[in-house]
Amino acid sequence: MIRLFLSLCLILFSTVAAVAQQIQIVPAQVYGPWHGTLEAPGTRVTLVFRLSSSESGELAATMDIPGQSVKGMAIPEAGLKQDSLYLRIPAGGIAFAGKLTGTGTINGSWKQSGMSFPLALTKGEVPVVRRPQMPVPPYPYQEQEVTVENKAAGITLAGTLSIPTGKGKHPAVILFTGSGKQDRDMTLLEHKPFLVLADHLTRQGFAVLRLDDRGAGKSGGNATMATTQDFVSDAQAAYTYLKTHQAVNLEKIGLLGISEGALIASSVAATNKDVAFVVLMAGSAGPGVDLLVSQNEAILKSQLQADELQKYLKLRRAQFEVAASNTEMFEASQKIRALEQEARASLTDKDKQLAIMLSPQAENAVVAQIMTPWMRYFLAYDPAPALQQLKMPVLALNGSKDLQVPAAANLVATEKALKAAGNKRYTIKELPGLNHIFQTADTGQVHEYGTIEETMAPVALETISTWMKGVMK
Repeated sequence: MIRLFLSLCLILFSTVAAVAQQIQIVPAQVYGPWHGTLEAPGTRVTLVFRLSSSESGELAATMDIPGQSVKGMAIPEAGLKQDSLYLRIPAGGIAFAGKLTGTGTINGSWKQSGMSFPLALTKGEVPVVRRPQMPVPPYPYQEQEVTVENKAAGITLAGTLSIPTGKGKHPAVILFTGSGKQDRDMTLLEHKPFLVLADHLTRQGFAVLRLDDRGAGKSGGNATMATTQDFVSDAQAAYTYLKTHQAVNLEKIGLLGISEGALIASSVAATNKDVAFVVLMAGSAGPGVDLLVSQNEAILKSQLQADELQKYLKLRRAQFEVAASNTEMFEASQKIRALEQEARASLTDKDKQLAIMLSPQAENAVVAQIMTPWMRYFLAYDPAPALQQLKMPVLALNGSKDLQVPAAANLVATEKALKAAGNKRYTIKELPGLNHIFQTADTGQVHEYGTIEETMAPVALETISTWMKGVMK
């Protein structure tokens, strides 16, 4: 699943009780794909296991995680015993054990880092989902495969430039994806939001450049140690490239980013005063520590009692602040671990759900997540100074059901920063009923993203294109 803005919600579920009746498994009976869904408060992940016979006749297995673009991951240990299937990935501390309960069902549990989640599998592929907004060629415009050189980083980025029909030079916009390693279409759970958006904007008369992130798709580089600042460098290279393209009006090039991409867009625009306009979709406007605390609160408030939630948020804020500091890596890790242990030791009998979330087994995962280079940079980053330098037209949009970048607080902070810039050409809008990726949503929880047929709400598409055409008159 797209990282967008990471929420550290580690929940332990009790294991599903196995059916008592024993059914002898015949190896050939389990060959083929099996799919199931892991669920935890605020998240849902679909897994696909593919079982077959190896050359030696032993059971072989691989795993797909469609929502995270993982396909064919090897499962080193796979076996059958009487009525049970066993799968293990020792390097990840991952194991699945389940019992055959029918010709096409296996009930069991997924274990990872000491946590256990119920997981029921069904024989067959994941049902095909409808994505009715997906553009289908031939398109009424031209598409060019392009490459962008980031000489400072020594990498080449690959992407697509869509160019409207008609003679002359066209106004243009560059799209910047949310966090996590994304392809040019920002592919997520079989949705392609940037393909849908680029198609819409090109039909409205804009040339649109969208790129594979470094390390994704056909782009070079390695995103493992990269931070937002590195992605800003890539974005600057894209802007420099587009200013030389013969089909583009160099005086009418705008920037559009979603989630972390909004931070990138505002940062590039702050140092390039000739940027024609900026569109901020679900962009945060306060320090990373504050955003992640508010994100955790929005996602978990329906899962925890009020007092448990406050204890959890207090712990996470303290840990985030350590990670955001200049404290040396080992020392910071030890402080974060000590805070986790102190919080766990202070729990009472009433903190039952919190005790599950702060289990000793989850501690290592928490430290590892918080201490990545990307996370440390993001937690310490404050987007307000960049926003305070934007003098060009700015459109800031958030969905009212966005739980990852809560709309109210961030739109208010964005407007405050733009006012401080003396900017009088901005538009701030909260779009009712839309989630973080601008779908019409029920709860706004992340697990809904893949279940919604709509890729991007028409009201969001029309709001963006109408505003862009208005400022480019």
